[in-house]
Amino acid sequence: MSGVVRAAIVQTAWTGDKESMIKAHEEYVRQAAAAGAKIICFQELFYGPYFCQVQESEYYAYAESIPGPTTERFAALAAEHGMVMVLPMYEREQAGILYNTAAVIDADGSYLGKFRKTHIPNVKGFWEKFYFRPGNLGYPVFDTAVGRIGVYICYDRHFPEGWRALGLAGAQIVFNPSATSRSLSSYLWKLEQPAAAVANEYFIAAINRVGVEASYGDNDFYGTSYFVDPEGKFVGDTGDPYQPELIVRDLDLGLIETVRNRWAFYRDRRPDAYGDLVQP
Repeated sequence: MSGVVRAAIVQTAWTGDKESMIKAHEEYVRQAAAAGAKIICFQELFYGPYFCQVQESEYYAYAESIPGPTTERFAALAAEHGMVMVLPMYEREQAGILYNTAAVIDADGSYLGKFRKTHIPNVKGFWEKFYFRPGNLGYPVFDTAVGRIGVYICYDRHFPEGWRALGLAGAQIVFNPSATSRSLSSYLWKLEQPAAAVANEYFIAAINRVGVEASYGDNDFYGTSYFVDPEGKFVGDTGDPYQPELIVRDLDLGLIETVRNRWAFYRDRRPDAYGDLVQP
């Protein structure tokens, strides 16, 4: 698909319970629809706190099946508003088998599939190996009503191979929902995703939650969510570093072909592009 796609991302703060968090995101969907958005992505583990600051088995209760009750609830909303949705959730495949996952719902409400976070950190404030197994679904690209989209989740962004795999599979927009703290990797936040967008010639949506979830730890999530284009330029302003915000931007997918024709990275990096240089 080419042309302009109006896309939305949400950065928000923990409300205190799962149901109110889901209702808040349902309202964000309605606001995005009223603004004309045709695709929306929420932050990492969107309906809960970032409980990975501690290691407590009680938080396994946030996990649910995908597809399941939350995906079905938002699928109905997707169909109502004709909007593609990326839902970052805590997935329970079976007892003791848990993943950090994003479900993808098409604009007609159909479930298209999921991506499971591949790279799992285990450092102070981010004890994710206590909660998640490494993803085992590779790097799928989903054909949606607005084009071909991919997902990479938070810590994945530090590793270039997934970015590259998504580009080679034809992704036009890649969403990176995150829970990123001011004290750790903020110096990389406006560096890595623009660099990946340039290297792989697609749009990236970088989403980060906001606030300090004091019941769980002192991680200060700094928002500053944004869209970046295939030339590494921010599409409009970045999000607020402290406040919840719905960010809606127009993405001109035609720029992807323009940039790919300019640099020919994909053509020239194919092994068969050098066949005439290989000696028998």
